[in-house]
Amino acid sequence: MKVLNLQCAVGHAFEGWFGSEDDYLSQQARGLLVCPLCGHAEVARLPSAPRLNLSGAKAPAGPSPVSTAPTAAPAGAQRPPSARPPVRLTPERAQAEAVLLQAMRHVLASTEDVGPAFVEEVRRMHYGEAEPRNIRDEASPAEAESLRDEGIEVLRLPIPDALKGPLQ
Repeated sequence: MKVLNLQCAVGHAFEGWFGSEDDYLSQQARGLLVCPLCGHAEVARLPSAPRLNLSGAKAPAGPSPVSTAPTAAPAGAQRPPSARPPVRLTPERAQAEAVLLQAMRHVLASTEDVGPAFVEEVRRMHYGEAEPRNIRDEASPAEAESLRDEGIEVLRLPIPDALKGPLQ
């Protein structure tokens, strides 16, 4: 099992677990690697230390077998997304994202997921046919507009996939 440090183009760092290096490269080539927080598909591998030598023995001298530095592209060619240097989050942005994620977790914990029946259930509550409660799920833009036309306010809150269920 290989555990790799990954980062999306927005700057979210996360781990990816792969059966082998070939498995990682295959998933990357097929576009299966996405950021679990924002869903961004531009994901780069970060340098990592697979082990720490704490015994005091020195590591053998010589170049590292794997280079993490991006290679120069031929003139006129674009670099692949994974060759871009990783973005660093500022402390302010990281704090703001942490506050936002905490607020989203609170919303998820204090609302009931009613699934595909969301629009019908909102209408039932609005017209007094069901007990009012905090509910959530998805509505298409047309459904949300129809609800607004009936005087029913809905709020669109995009929830990152990482918060919708347990990560494996």
